[in-house]
Amino acid sequence: MPAARPPLRVPDRPVEYHAMTHLLTDIPVLEGTEDLDAPKTAGPEVSGKKAVYLETYGCQMNVSDSEIVASVLRDAGFGLTHNENEADIVLLNTCAIRENAEQKVRRRLDALRADKRRNRPDLKLGVLGCMAERLRHKLLEQEKLVDLVVGPDAYRDIPRLLDESAESGQAAVNVQLSREETYADIAPVRYDSNGVSAFVSIMRGCDNMCAFCVVPFTRGRERSRPVESILGECRSLVEGGFKEVTVLGQNVNSYRYDENGTAVSFAELLYRISLISPELRIRYSTSHPKDCSDELLHVHAERPNVCNYIHLPVQHGNTDVLQRMRRTYTRDEYLALFDRARTIVPGISF
Repeated sequence: MPAARPPLRVPDRPVEYHAMTHLLTDIPVLEGTEDLDAPKTAGPEVSGKKAVYLETYGCQMNVSDSEIVASVLRDAGFGLTHNENEADIVLLNTCAIRENAEQKVRRRLDALRADKRRNRPDLKLGVLGCMAERLRHKLLEQEKLVDLVVGPDAYRDIPRLLDESAESGQAAVNVQLSREETYADIAPVRYDSNGVSAFVSIMRGCDNMCAFCVVPFTRGRERSRPVESILGECRSLVEGGFKEVTVLGQNVNSYRYDENGTAVSFAELLYRISLISPELRIRYSTSHPKDCSDELLHVHAERPNVCNYIHLPVQHGNTDVLQRMRRTYTRDEYLALFDRARTIVPGISF
C-alpha cells in the first residue's frame, strides 16, 4: 500500500500548477451516460441456471450498484443476458431521485407485466434500488406489478429471494437499510465496459438531510468503504488495462475511514489512489461544497493524474433559500470556495 503522505501545507502563495502529462484524448464514453434516464443493460453475458436481464435507470451510482448485483447473481449460478426475450427474470435497478426516470420505470413495468400475462406467465419481475425502497408498498400490494422488491443495501439477498419467490409463488421483499453494508468484498462485474473507464464506489448513503432530497431515506445513512479495498479494486483495474476511474459517493468529500486509529479523509484517499499508477486518471462525483477542503484542492494541484474538474452542485444562489434547503453554506461561502480553488489550482474547471 502506498505510504500516507505528510499533511499538506497551505502555502503563502499559489502552488505551481502542473499540467496532466498522461492525458488520454479519446476516452470512449460509456454508452448511455449522455442521458441519465436512458436504461442501460448489464454485461458481459454469462450462462447459468436461470437467465437474468438486468436494466438500470438513473445515475452512475445505480450503474455501479448493477455491477455489484451482476456479480452476486453470477456467483450464485445465475446467468446474465442482453436479450430480454430470453430472460427468465427481468430486474430493473431504479432511481427515485429523478422523476423522469421513475416515470420510465413505471411505463416499463406496465409493458413487462402485460407481456407476462399474455405470453410468459413464468417470467419473474423485480425492482431494485431507490424506487424499490421508496414505493415498496405500491409495487407489491396496491399495483401488484412485481415479484421481487430489493432495496440498495440488500443485494446480497437477491439469490435467496428469487429462490423463495419461485418456490412460494409469492412476492419476495427485502428493503432493510444497513449502517454497515458497503459491498467492499464484492468484485463488480464491469457494466458494459469499454475497457478504459470504470466506476469505483467508495461510500454509500448520506447524512446531510437536505430539505428537498430523499437519499438518506432511500439509501440510508452515510458509511465509508475500507481504504485498502478501494485501493485493491483500483489496482486490479490498472492491471486489467483501465486508464480512468471515477470514484463515487452521494457526497465523496465527506469520506472518512478509521485506519488503525487514524482518520483517512477523502483528500488522503484520492492522493493514495493517484500513486497507484501515473497512467491512471482519477475523477470523482459528487461533491458537497461544505466538505470541499483546501487539502483536497492541494491534491488537485500536487497530483497530475487527478483531473482538475469538480462537480460542485449550486442548488441555489440565494442564501435564505439555501438555509431553507438546509444546505449549510451561504452564497458568499460558495463563491469564496470558487475563488480559493482557482487560487490553489489555476485553470480548474467546475
